[in-house]
Amino acid sequence: MIMKKYFHNIMICTLFTIATIGSSTIVSAQELNANVEINTSRLDGTNKAVFDNLKQSVTTFLNERKWTNMQFANNERIRCGFNIIINKYSSDNGLTTCDAYITAQRPIYGSTYNTVTFSKKDKDFSFTFHEFDQLEFNEENIENSLTALLAYYAYLIIGIDMDTMSPLGGTEMLEKAMTIVNNSQTLNVKGWKAFDDATNRFGILNDYLEEKFSPFRQMQYKYHREGMDQMTENPDLARNAITESFDLLKEARSNKPMSSWPLMFSEYKRDEIVGIYRGQENESKKQPIFELLTKINASQSAYWKQMLK
Repeated sequence: MIMKKYFHNIMICTLFTIATIGSSTIVSAQELNANVEINTSRLDGTNKAVFDNLKQSVTTFLNERKWTNMQFANNERIRCGFNIIINKYSSDNGLTTCDAYITAQRPIYGSTYNTVTFSKKDKDFSFTFHEFDQLEFNEENIENSLTALLAYYAYLIIGIDMDTMSPLGGTEMLEKAMTIVNNSQTLNVKGWKAFDDATNRFGILNDYLEEKFSPFRQMQYKYHREGMDQMTENPDLARNAITESFDLLKEARSNKPMSSWPLMFSEYKRDEIVGIYRGQENESKKQPIFELLTKINASQSAYWKQMLK
């Protein structure tokens, strides 16, 4: 069993042992530490109590469900955010049409800095929900779009996080996310259909799991574990590893030019990447990275130029 974050050298056994503070007992925690926000500013004249219940139900579902067989300490839980913007709601049938912004981050070893590991807008985040609904989930028999959405992103976030900790370490969790996709094909909502949209839930996960795209997943490990996690102790060695990781990004993009992952990565890592290289290294080392990122995301070329200073 692989120990998760913060790289303590302690193996955790079945029921995380007991620490007593006064009369309270601390045991192992679940995997996610999700912050859920429900934005109803686009709605007029709707009973908002239903959305208070929605927020509580989603938060409980994400944070209190056991998603893996691993044991997590409370401070190891993966920080993530679900910002759900309600566009339309029907009190008659509970149909809720939303945009959702899903993000995840992980701490960098030896620092107080947290790095973003995933960020995406899901424009097809739609489901049915009534005020007193209870969220029940069976991944083999999916009948509810809301629990399918939440489970999909939970497994995806955990899988990506594990990829940053060990090479291809998140495969099992990512395959669970694909099971959710496959078993959601009959749901009458957008975002699940195979080959319907290269950037939908099927599209991004299918890309991520393709063997010829594995250099991107290997890049995740080299960039984060060999690079960012070493930045406090040895910045030069860390920066060299990050520089090498861009060769893997280039290879992944070459293997699958239409994948949306390199663009997404450049968006949520933009400021971090610029900060890593600005004022550091000689220009000849940074030029290939500048050229690669400009090809991937030309709209941010003004930011990439700052790397060269």
